[in-house]
Amino acid sequence: MNSRRTPLERIEYIIILSTLLLLVVFTIQPLLNLLALSFTEPSKVAGFSGLSIFPDGFSPDVWMLLLQHPNVQRGIFNSIWMTAVSVVIGVSGTALMAWGMSRPGLPGRRLIFLFVLVTIVFEPGIIPDYFLMKNLGLLNTPWSVILYKAINAWYLIILIRFFEEIPKELLEAAELDGANPFQTFFQVVVPLAKPALATIALFYLVLHWNEFFRAMIYLNDQSKWPLQVVLRQFVIEGDKVAIVGANNVNNNLGLAQINIRALKAGMILITIVPILAIYPLILKFFTKGTMAGAVKG
Repeated sequence: MNSRRTPLERIEYIIILSTLLLLVVFTIQPLLNLLALSFTEPSKVAGFSGLSIFPDGFSPDVWMLLLQHPNVQRGIFNSIWMTAVSVVIGVSGTALMAWGMSRPGLPGRRLIFLFVLVTIVFEPGIIPDYFLMKNLGLLNTPWSVILYKAINAWYLIILIRFFEEIPKELLEAAELDGANPFQTFFQVVVPLAKPALATIALFYLVLHWNEFFRAMIYLNDQSKWPLQVVLRQFVIEGDKVAIVGANNVNNNLGLAQINIRALKAGMILITIVPILAIYPLILKFFTKGTMAGAVKG
């Protein structure tokens, strides 16, 4: 703590720091509780406290069962590749469309922007969306989920506003150097827009990773289900047989003795951990003063 601060500033500093530490504890404690619950011995899960962050005993059976289960493995694979393709399509399409709409000379710019706003206010329901996918022949294919909100109107507006703030001097300098519009976009605009593009990529990542409703409706083949649908079948419906297996339950084997609370905790963590792992990688793009010094008067 800086010794030059006044007593009031020190009190404010302590209050802010204490508040942030409490928020960290409130955020991390539920995750640690789920992790401890998933490693607790099956016989002790029933009495496991919701506040404890240390397992009561130790048993890796839950994780061995989940990570070796075909439905979970397929769900993880489906979610990863569907989300990755959705993010690439979403960021690329949103960036290109936002750049075009941010140019003052675009013919019909106001009309196009009005259509974008209309899609926000009057978003079509699930029934028209379903018939659209049916007519396109995309039912029971991953593309019915991947192409959902390929260009999100809210994210598009965010990028439009960001691109409009790029100094005109940079674009004029690129044109004087002989750069065509595509070279200007990819070599000048995209490097400057890394923080904004990283933000949009994170938004698309969370949106598509957590998508389960449309996947549940459009995908009838269980082998094509993303992880969120597998999670819903098990956690929401309490379908323990889907994970443990009917034979193990009927034969009363050791796997059947695993508590469903521990299984739910493990499944929830499997869906959360990938987002937590990717978030720090995206944070490095959130830098301040990206354009500082780019234009000198």
